[in-house]
Amino acid sequence: MLRISPTDTPPASISAGQGWPLFSTTATRQIEKACAERLPPHRLMERAGLAIAKLAMAIAPHAQRIWIACGPGNNGGDGFEAAAQLRAMLPHAQIMVSEVRAAAELPSDAQTSRDKALQAGAQWLDGAPVDLGPQDLCVDALLGIGLSPRTSGKTSAAYQRLLQLLAQVQHCTCSVLCVDIASGLDADTGQYLREFAPVHITTDQRRHTLALLTLQPGLFTGQGRDACGQIWWDDLGCGIASTPDVPSSPTLAAAAQPVAHLSNPGLASSRTRPHASHKGSFGDVAVLGGEGLGMRGLSMTGAAWLAALAALHTGAGRVMLALLDEPSPQGIAPWPEIMLRRPAAQDWSQATVVCGCGGGEAVQAWLPHILAQAPQLVLDADALNAVAASPALAQQLSQRAALQQSTVLTPHPLEAARLLRTSTAQVQADRLQSCLQLASKFQCTVLLKGSGTVVANPQQQVWINASGNARLATGGTGDVLAGLIAALWTQGQSADMAATQAAFRHGHIADCWPADLPFSASALALRLGNP
Repeated sequence: MLRISPTDTPPASISAGQGWPLFSTTATRQIEKACAERLPPHRLMERAGLAIAKLAMAIAPHAQRIWIACGPGNNGGDGFEAAAQLRAMLPHAQIMVSEVRAAAELPSDAQTSRDKALQAGAQWLDGAPVDLGPQDLCVDALLGIGLSPRTSGKTSAAYQRLLQLLAQVQHCTCSVLCVDIASGLDADTGQYLREFAPVHITTDQRRHTLALLTLQPGLFTGQGRDACGQIWWDDLGCGIASTPDVPSSPTLAAAAQPVAHLSNPGLASSRTRPHASHKGSFGDVAVLGGEGLGMRGLSMTGAAWLAALAALHTGAGRVMLALLDEPSPQGIAPWPEIMLRRPAAQDWSQATVVCGCGGGEAVQAWLPHILAQAPQLVLDADALNAVAASPALAQQLSQRAALQQSTVLTPHPLEAARLLRTSTAQVQADRLQSCLQLASKFQCTVLLKGSGTVVANPQQQVWINASGNARLATGGTGDVLAGLIAALWTQGQSADMAATQAAFRHGHIADCWPADLPFSASALALRLGNP
């Protein structure tokens, strides 16, 4: 997902277990100001233009026509600078520029770069080229991280031209390179402002984004992953990459504290097991869920089986499954290693518990006991809905931390909305803040599912997972994730680490799935032992 831009800037090193820092728009602006003050005038924009031009050549080495759409601010200035650089690098290629704002209205740096592009021989267009082929390239330098709600509602000619050019960028069929972030996308939340959202996603596009100076959360969550595609990063030689989470300059460190971190693939590495081990060395997972046909005629026992199967194949020492299918589960277990229990017979105080997968209405009666007994508890699906519907259960959940009992919640956006008493749209509008609110409200680790899964804890630490794809949009994969978290947790990981590791491994397996192999939740669970 993340690659380093091919410039002369030294790449940032990634230490084991350390994720890339993600900065807010405000912090990025502060870093940009501090960097510009340390450099000669216009040098930062020159470096940005060079980085864009070199990456453009790497993405589309055979492009004969490159169209650069330049916006009204410094993002547009970076585009003008890239046009000048590309003219020098590709003298036989056609470098075309469209602009939103009149030259006299541009910031001074952008004016300087615009003049350079004109002098270099870039071709100015009124709109988009009509015959840009699939082997050519479009550079989106319209808005970048300069987007704000104040941009909306304008009726000027420049604003209408911006909308027109943005629509043409979003719907062209050639590869697209976005500068900073896909235009129209909020860099802090990963959501489009309504008036800038594409009418439909053009699946023919190959999208790339070059983040300059910092990485922002919106690149990796919400609509950001589809909008931005392959992410590249360049710190423009400002020394921000000397360590992943602390800029080298004291001035920059004071200006910029990350709001989140990107989960690192190194988190998924498995530990070698000592030879002198036994099944008790790797913890117990107990799963409660799976309402049977007898209660309402709606069997959901498969969800609980999937969670148990995932825990088994992730290496838990023992896995017990208590189905809410009274009077007792019938038949022979399809996986004899998973030990069946009646709920009343299971000692819930001696295991890491997964509660809720396929639990239906039957799980609600058991929740007070589970919340009181389980030392480590993964709450999923119908257990979350039961908590959302019951103030007494919600209060009991929020009190677990004070009793030294740990909890991981794994809601999807609708379940999160119910827990926060808001709408799914509001949850998705700011996924990081929604996840933080849940972690604070219930004093536990929260994993908010979706594109760019977010993990947060009560200490206001946030991680975003960048693995995974639309293969996971099928029934049962969330149950697999719950069992995976429990298995990692019971083997000694912290709640936060188990959640972030599980999210990465879950998505990574989907990313590496053979194209000719059918995908299903049970197949995913079986593959967890060999990610």
